Amino acid sequence: MAITHASPSIEELNQRFAIAGVAQIAAGNGGLPRVSVSIPTATAEIYLHGAQLTSWCPAGGEEVIFLSKQSQFEPGRAIRGGIPVCFPWFRNKADDPKAPSHGFVRTKAWQLDSVALSGDAVTVSLSTASDEGTRAWWPHDFLLVHRLTVGAELVQELVMRNTGSAPLRFEEALHTYYRVGGADAVLIRGLDGVAYLDNTDNNREKRQEGDMVFISPTDRAYVDTTHPVEILDRNLRRRIRLEKENSRTTVVWNPWIEGAHALPDMADDEWRAMACVEGSNIRAFAVELAPGEQHTMKTRIRVAAAPGDSF
Repeated sequence: MAITHASPSIEELNQRFAIAGVAQIAAGNGGLPRVSVSIPTATAEIYLHGAQLTSWCPAGGEEVIFLSKQSQFEPGRAIRGGIPVCFPWFRNKADDPKAPSHGFVRTKAWQLDSVALSGDAVTVSLSTASDEGTRAWWPHDFLLVHRLTVGAELVQELVMRNTGSAPLRFEEALHTYYRVGGADAVLIRGLDGVAYLDNTDNNREKRQEGDMVFISPTDRAYVDTTHPVEILDRNLRRRIRLEKENSRTTVVWNPWIEGAHALPDMADDEWRAMACVEGSNIRAFAVELAPGEQHTMKTRIRVAAAPGDSF
C-alpha cells in the first residue's frame, strides 16, 4: 500500500518558515495558504496555489500587479491575474483539447521550500514535481522550482529539471498581469521590428512597427527575441521594465471588451486595468531537455517614474 503524507497545515508552515516582521504564512483568499512579505523596499503576496504571486508593491509606489476582483481562489481553479506559471504547454494543448489551458501547475498546490532574507530582499522558493496526476496529462518526470526575490525589483526564476530517463520538450511562461492606468493609454516599447505570431488572426506571422499599442483584442507571441521590454503608462506616470534571460519569446495579451466579457472570473470592464507582457519559451522556441538536464528562465521587473516626454 502506498504511503501518503498529509500536506503541512498553515500553522506548521508559519512555524517553520515565518520571519518575524518580514514574512508570514497565513490563510489568504479562499483559505489558501499565502506568504505575505513586508520589508522596507516592498510588499508582496505569494500563494502556494500555483506558486503564484498576486501582489508586488515597491516602497513609495503603487501596486504593480493586476488581480481580478472576480478571481476564484479554489483548489483546481486558476487565479485570474497575478503571475501564473504556465507549464508544460502554453494556451491549449495541441493534441488534447480537454487538457487544462496553460498546463497543470498553475492549479496545483506547490511545496514551500524556503523563505530567506538577504539584504533588502526576501527570496521565496517553491517546487512541484511529476506525480500520477501530472502523468495523466504529460508522461514525463520533472522537478520544477519557482524562486521569487521580492525587493525594490522583482526577480523570478523558473528552474526545470528533467528527472526522467527520456528526453522531453516543454513550453513555459511567467504570465505577468500588470496593473495599468488604462490599456488603451499604454505603450509597449522594445519590440520594434520583431516578428510576431498573431493568435487573433490564425497565428499569422507579422512584424511590429514602432511601439505597440492596444486598440483591439491582442494575443501576440513575439519570437526569437531576448530584448528588454518597457510598458510606458501615461495615466499612472510610470515605466515598467521587463528584462529576461533564457527566454526567446515575449507574449503580449489583452482580452479587450469582448474577451473580458467571455471570462467568468474577470469583470467586464477590467480589461482596461491590465496588460500582460511576459517572458516565455513557446511554440518553435519550446525547450528540449535530455535526461538529467536543467533549464532556468529568469525575469526581472523594475519600476520607475516616467517623465512626460516618454510618450
